[in-house]
Amino acid sequence: MTPFHFTAGKLPLLVSIPHAGTQLTPEVDAGLSDAARGLPDTDWHIPLLYDFVRDLGASVLIGHYSRFVIDLNRPADNQPLYTTATTGLYPETLFDGTPTFAEGKTPSAAARQGYLDNIWQPYHQQIQQELARLKAEHGYALLFDAHSIASVIPRLFDGQLPDINIGTNSGESCSGAVIEAIKDVCAAQSDYSWVVNGRFKGGYITRAYGQPQQGVQAVQLELAQLNYMDETPPFAWQQDRAAQLQKVLKPMMQAFLQAGKPR
Repeated sequence: MTPFHFTAGKLPLLVSIPHAGTQLTPEVDAGLSDAARGLPDTDWHIPLLYDFVRDLGASVLIGHYSRFVIDLNRPADNQPLYTTATTGLYPETLFDGTPTFAEGKTPSAAARQGYLDNIWQPYHQQIQQELARLKAEHGYALLFDAHSIASVIPRLFDGQLPDINIGTNSGESCSGAVIEAIKDVCAAQSDYSWVVNGRFKGGYITRAYGQPQQGVQAVQLELAQLNYMDETPPFAWQQDRAAQLQKVLKPMMQAFLQAGKPR
């Protein structure tokens, strides 16, 4: 399978969805533990939740492979992004700390180098190419990195995660105007809790490409999954909940587009 699906748009906006993939390589498929077999740490249904961005005219990039093969939102050198509990480029544990692979069945170093060369690198090359195209065409580019996670994972965070978790690399990946515009959208609604640069400050994609001084603004959004799906297998999509959540996501995307224009 090709490593990603890409659709070019007409706006200066690229929506990246790196963790919705479920494709496995033969080595990973053969080695997964029973707990990992259902791919529990997938960002389920995120392409469907953000399908409205195609009508807006955004470019969309969706990774095909599971993060259990290789995590597209981690640096290629596998340096940790957080000082607290996290997972790496090649996740050895699930978010809850359970082993990803059965004993003795972890993919080889050579296989993993192939994943880096043939899955991770093409995804990031596509991001780079599209941001360059958007800058050349519009004079600037906006990158929205879309994620979701179960609302309760004691190993990663205390209690229940806020519904909407905005990450801007502690304010480094986008302008103050963008942050304030997105905060205004969140503050104008009362259905969802939200936080900026809380437990999730943005992963590698946000940190690597969000360079507002170079004309590229990046924001990561980590959503608590209970607001649009069931958090237990089979992780079913819930249309009514999703439609309600989109009433916040749509104005948030419009605010990003408006505030991200150079002044």
